Amino acid sequence: MRKLVTGTLMALMMALPVHADKQTNQDDFYEQLDLLMRIFERVRSEYVDEVDDKEVIEAAIQGMLRSLDPHSTYLNPDVYQQVRVQMEGEYGGLGIEVQMENGVVKVVSPIDDTPADKAGIQGGDFITHIDGNAVMGKTLTEAVKTMRGPVGSPIVVTVVREGADAPFDVEIVREKIMVRSVRHRIEDQTIGYIRVTTFNMQTGEGVEDAIASIVDELGPSLDGVILDLRNNPGGLLDEAIRVSDAFLDRGEIVSTRGRRRQNNNRWYATTGDLLDGVPVVVLTNAYSASASEIVAGALQDHRRAVVVGDKTFGKGTVQSEIRLGRSGDRAIRLTTARYFTPSGRSIQERGVEPDIQVLFPRPKGQTGNPRREADLTGHIQNDQDSLDMTGEEDIALEAEVTDAQVLEDVESGKQPVDVQLRYAIKLLKNMSSLPKSQVAEVRQPAGQD
Repeated sequence: MRKLVTGTLMALMMALPVHADKQTNQDDFYEQLDLLMRIFERVRSEYVDEVDDKEVIEAAIQGMLRSLDPHSTYLNPDVYQQVRVQMEGEYGGLGIEVQMENGVVKVVSPIDDTPADKAGIQGGDFITHIDGNAVMGKTLTEAVKTMRGPVGSPIVVTVVREGADAPFDVEIVREKIMVRSVRHRIEDQTIGYIRVTTFNMQTGEGVEDAIASIVDELGPSLDGVILDLRNNPGGLLDEAIRVSDAFLDRGEIVSTRGRRRQNNNRWYATTGDLLDGVPVVVLTNAYSASASEIVAGALQDHRRAVVVGDKTFGKGTVQSEIRLGRSGDRAIRLTTARYFTPSGRSIQERGVEPDIQVLFPRPKGQTGNPRREADLTGHIQNDQDSLDMTGEEDIALEAEVTDAQVLEDVESGKQPVDVQLRYAIKLLKNMSSLPKSQVAEVRQPAGQD
């Protein structure tokens, strides 16, 4: 009996500090909430000008989310509607993917054949003023709302570009943006080329249709396919999985891991490679981000494709859209998980390293390196130790391309000066000359029969 009483007392003594700590944390939490409300009341009553309660509260919400990482944000009803339309593949505006960096708007990439693209806006440009009004001090939501407007109306953006002597103005006429996320064509008579500009609700079907069209047109003369993900800022996770599945016959595509169990998921390829093993090259650069990195990482890990170009952006986190309000007309986009490639690599901060690095020639006078996820203030750090990559083989070992082969085409004027594309074409031509059994042996991942 004495032992039982002693044991009970010891258990209670151990539980008391835990309970005390929990109570202390709870008290601190309510104290901080009370502080927030007192500050809000002081702003309402004592600020030099009368403030809009709604705007102040939205700014507080944005500040809270922005303090977490660069990709968590609040979508008010106006912006939420615009985002939904954009994901569905149609919206009004300039046609640029942007993010906020150091208080100004940074262009991640212009969307092909949109007003911004035609006006010469480039990935990496900074927009400091819109119609003469400074962007500094605005939220990304406010800046985007300002850039959107009636179809046919002009807008002047002030651009700061690396390598340019001074800021310059660009006038752009707003248009209704119909986002055609997938384009395809035939290169060099036997190479299929598929360009994916964003991952919206039409992307997966668009890639599948493009593959079917290329296979139907070239038949047995098809030497390979280039999947161009350069300047692709990402988009919907489901569409990235569907695009990856189009090229894979089996195995994991991507996994996500977060604090909550429902954020821990794995997605696998379904049976059937739409290209039936035809060689693939994926083109990437510093502005290939998010969903683009899922596709590049999956095809690289499964040795299904050679990744050519520059290291990708390094955005390896998943943002969940959590709808709010009775009518569900607003939401927060909150980072809830990290994603991992089939081999278990976290791309966050690190990006996808190309199998073959082919850097695009820089414009004359341009210096420095492109800014990536790792350069963003407040980015989530990669908590993964370096992975053991021993034994991994390069798909392209037996199909090398010399610089001379690429430069010969460029200097002769026979092809557009796109060094990465020319390299990919030459690589696929060389791979097509290898025995099929040899190509298959090089591609096969370690540990699979």
